[in-house]
Order: sequence, then C-alpha cells, then structure tokens
Amino acid sequence: MKVVHIIEALGGGVYTYFEDLTHHFEKEDIRQKVPTSILYSDNRKEIDPQKVAQLFSTIPTVKVSMEREINPILDFKAIQSLVRELKKIKPDVVHLHSSKAGVLGRIACCFLSPKPIVFYTPHGYAFQRTDISPISKKMYWFIEKYFQKIFGGTTIACGDSEHVLAKQLGQAEVIRNGIDITSIQSYVQPVTNSRLTIGTAGRITAARNPKQFNAIALQFPEYQFVWIGDGEERNQITAPNIQITGWFLEKKQVYEQINALDIYLQTSLWEGLPIAVLEAMALMKPVIATKINGNKDTVVPNETGFLFQETSELTEYFKTLEDPNVRAEFGKNAESRCDNLFDKTKNFKALTKLYEQYFFAATKDSQK
Repeated sequence: MKVVHIIEALGGGVYTYFEDLTHHFEKEDIRQKVPTSILYSDNRKEIDPQKVAQLFSTIPTVKVSMEREINPILDFKAIQSLVRELKKIKPDVVHLHSSKAGVLGRIACCFLSPKPIVFYTPHGYAFQRTDISPISKKMYWFIEKYFQKIFGGTTIACGDSEHVLAKQLGQAEVIRNGIDITSIQSYVQPVTNSRLTIGTAGRITAARNPKQFNAIALQFPEYQFVWIGDGEERNQITAPNIQITGWFLEKKQVYEQINALDIYLQTSLWEGLPIAVLEAMALMKPVIATKINGNKDTVVPNETGFLFQETSELTEYFKTLEDPNVRAEFGKNAESRCDNLFDKTKNFKALTKLYEQYFFAATKDSQK
C-alpha cells in the first residue's frame, strides 16, 4: 500500500507533525508495509529550506512549488507538477495536509488512473481565522464544503473540535495529533524561579495573538513572562516583563525553555490541535489557554489547567497556580492526559490502520 503525503503549509506545529511522521514511517518494518513518499513546498517565509531537506532525507520526497495565496497561473503549474509526480509514484493512498494542498491535491488526483483513496487533514480550517474578513471566511467555508462534495475524499481531523466541524462538511474521521512523549520527557527537570514564570512557544504571528499576551503581561507586572521564539509581529510585545528568546537551532533547546516555565499560556485566536500545548503537557506544565477549538481538546479545566475568554478570569487562575503543589498536581494530570490521547506512536498506528481499512474496502468493492 503506497502512501503519498502532500503538504504546502510546512511551518509551526505542522512542521513538528511532519518531523514525527517522517521518523515513524522511515522505520524499516513500517516502510516495508507502508512505503511512504512526501511531496512538499518550502515557499513559506517561516521555512528554512535546508532544514526541511535534511528532515526529509530518509523518505522519498519531491519538492513541488505551491503558494499559500490563490494564484491561478502558479496554482495551475502546481497541479501539473503534482499530477506528474503522482503518476510516477502510482499511490494507493494520498493524504493532503492543510487547505491549499487540500485544494490542489484533490484536483490533481482526478487526473490519476486508477484514482487513489484521498484523505485530507486541515490542521485548522482557514474559515476559523479571525484576521480575515467575513467574506473571506465564507469563501473558505464554501471551498471546503464543495471541494469535498465535488472531488470526494475523507477528512481526517487532527482533533475532536476539528472533527465536529469536518462532519458538518462531509465524511470525516479523527486521528488526533501526537508527540514523542518519552523523548520530550527526558527534558523534565526541577524548576525554581524567583518569580512565577509564564510563557508560550511559537512564532509571533496574528494567530498566536501577541497583543493579548502583551496585555496580560502588563496586567500582571509581578510575574515574569517569556515568549519562546520570534516572528514578524514582535513589535506587539512591549511589556517590560516579557522576554523574547528568539529562535533556537535545536528543538531540545525549546524543550529546555518550556521546562523552565511554571505555567504555559496559549493566547491563540484559532487552532487545529496545538502541538506546543501538547509538548508543555508532556513536560508536566499546567496550561492556561484561550477557550477556542483545538485548545478545548487539550485542557481539562480545573484538572490540567484553565480555559479563558476574558483576561479578567486570569487573576483567579494565576493565583490558584501560584501554589507549587497545585501546579505539580495539574502537571501530572496533563502528562497523563497527553499519554492517553496524544502519543504519536499510538496515533500514527491508528492512522495506518485507517489507511488499510479504506484501502481494503476499496479493493473489495473493485473485485465485485
């Protein structure tokens, strides 16, 4: 059963997802059973092409130029390239990741014979974005709805909230995002901060709402805040009690920085299922996050952390988590939830079973 993954939005949490996916499907026993190839684009400005090339060095890959924004000429060329490469590989299953690949890939698969089984994971629907106009949101919803209706395929949601949305649009399954829990937990060390230290990790972009993160830091000057990463909207960060670490060359440095926090704070405006929150949970951090889809799939209020809608709610939550015993209890609960639901090995095995289920069902139908 040959599988091809197609990805355009190779940044942030999706990059981490593909890093783990690559390490899983490159294993000899799995590679023999499920030969896997990746067609990817490295045109996003947050992507380091050299780093991506190194990531994919152990799995057959082909770089196909795809652009995030709609561009009829470039999109047509991308579809041609995808068709050409897919015809060479002759996949049984094609798994599309994120909105643009979902559109281009489904069109490309229509030109294949025999047609492969098509899956699509949004990793956060574009119509959930809050930085675009209502007209743009409606357009993205229309594309998601009718591309699935016209071109077919099954959506594999990356989280339970995304699954609810996906079922409203068409046929859908759920395989939750997962992380390498054992590896990440090797970075767990005792933390003794002189001030309660609250932080987040990721690119400083509109989606992560740095303006609100900054407002929270200003509201609570008695605490230390840390943004692990950097980005184009760092000018939104002005509070004197916020440290911006900048980017790190190695992932282990990010884990060390997250481990040094007392509380993980996620102020994002929209999410698929946030990998960074899962990493914080694996590092036994209580998580406070905005009450949105994706975040709601990770945090259990009053057990692993808190969900909030208004910053006024944070006074109580921060006060509760000033107690190191409460933080330790929430952290253990978070780690346990992560192990039960978000282990990458379990979830990639479930993904493989799902491929096989649809593949064997289609094979039986073709033999009737």
